[in-house]
Amino acid sequence: MIKEYKGIIADVFTSEFYKGVVFVENSVIKKIVRQEHNCDNYILPGLVDSHVHIESSMSTPSAFAKEAVKHGTVAAVCDPHEIANVLGVEGINYMISNGNKTPFKFFFGAPSCVPATDFETSGAILDSVEVDKLLQRNDIYFLSEMMNYPGVIYENPDVMNKLSSAKKYKKRIDGHAPSLSGENLKKYIEEGITSDHECSTINEAIEKIKLGVKIQIREGSAAKNFANLYTLITTHNESVMLCTDDSHPEELLKWHINKFFVLGKKQGISFFDILKVATLNPVLHYNLNVGLLREGDKADFIIIDNPENFKIIYTVINGVEVFANNKTNFRISKSTPLNNFNARKIIQQEIQILEEKPYNYVIEVIDGELITKVKKVSVPQELNDFKSLNINKIVVLNRYVNSAPSVGLIYNFNITNGAIASSVAHDSHNIVAVGSDDKLIVKAINKLIDNKGGIVVCSGDTLIDMPLEIGGIMTESEMSETAAKYLKMVEAVKELKCNLTSPFMTLSFMSLPVIPEIKITDKGLFDVLNFKFI
Repeated sequence: MIKEYKGIIADVFTSEFYKGVVFVENSVIKKIVRQEHNCDNYILPGLVDSHVHIESSMSTPSAFAKEAVKHGTVAAVCDPHEIANVLGVEGINYMISNGNKTPFKFFFGAPSCVPATDFETSGAILDSVEVDKLLQRNDIYFLSEMMNYPGVIYENPDVMNKLSSAKKYKKRIDGHAPSLSGENLKKYIEEGITSDHECSTINEAIEKIKLGVKIQIREGSAAKNFANLYTLITTHNESVMLCTDDSHPEELLKWHINKFFVLGKKQGISFFDILKVATLNPVLHYNLNVGLLREGDKADFIIIDNPENFKIIYTVINGVEVFANNKTNFRISKSTPLNNFNARKIIQQEIQILEEKPYNYVIEVIDGELITKVKKVSVPQELNDFKSLNINKIVVLNRYVNSAPSVGLIYNFNITNGAIASSVAHDSHNIVAVGSDDKLIVKAINKLIDNKGGIVVCSGDTLIDMPLEIGGIMTESEMSETAAKYLKMVEAVKELKCNLTSPFMTLSFMSLPVIPEIKITDKGLFDVLNFKFI
């Protein structure tokens, strides 16, 4: 059976609109005919997220897909790094299996850094032997972001073996090198790195582009770089892709890659320039089996009302209308939950700061950024009361084996009379908590342990929680349900006087020891610039 779709067709190769008819037979575009008609809808190639961690949506791949198609996304290049840090290859297999139960096109990579460094404890280890096995698989499409850039620069044997495996199997290598520059950047890129999603300034991006790197402009829940980098879409169009990296569920209810068209219009960027970086560039870069609206291509396209409103009318994947009439035409796949959670409960005495110093190192949070700054403050008379300085205590607890909690100080969360805790904590997903009061911090952490993962907000006698039954980082619930629960948690955090745009997303990156300048892991306070514990 042949289906016909009339509309104003966007040719992403010639940057041309023309009226025509797309003929679809089974999963393929049989032919495209230029033809005058009265239909004024627009037919475009489907949108592609060039770098995303599905787990950050707190939803399974099938739940993610059900929302993404509403926004015109047909494919995503996915790094299952988060679940791999919790469950290893078992977690990766879960993501692929769950994604395969949907029509959405998931392209998963082999996580390169599990754990990201030796400076934190993860639930699994993927060494170069395991990564080589993964890269041999047909359902693994690339080597995921190489966050251990010092390991590349200083030629760590295990890191170099992973890079060699990717080259051997002719698979792309994704990068992750915030603020890296000069000779160290050249050394990093020379080892086969082809992309980077961590740029926050134009100068940083252009330096990497000149070395042959594709820049993925990111708009996630915590890190938003479009405002600083959007001019690249015009000046260096062939070297740019778009991504979300990490987005929480409430964000995905509103938009996905289609958000860039709204942002681009406000900046006066050419429609076709945005369309190319949202479709053509990632498909070509990763050699994805995703159609680009040509005869013989897979029938992966979207129909919108017009480029101004960008309202999605149809999303078609492999010739199937997966979204039509404001309805997604497939269900979330259910499975047996899996987890890895062995933390013990703690007591207040374990998180007291006992050592007197002339000053303390404090993590200074920057709203909307993953990068932090080092702040030094004089120790007040009461070592465990920093309220007068608007400083909170931050605690990280190993969730995989019994161990003592790691304790530090953090600035700009501004939490008063409360505490928050989460097992969504990049990259190893140990327990991380921030609060104004030791008793409440402990209460929040221990509730999280009872739930074997999720997020918790604690204020006085009030405690609300959101369990995440899969790995302590995801749930199989509908994303609308997940988002509603999550927004309730965020509102509860705001009542604690925290004014961060995305407090839980920000919290989740405070234990990641590969993004400058200072972080805290289950092993202690960490100087990222010098790659050593403070």
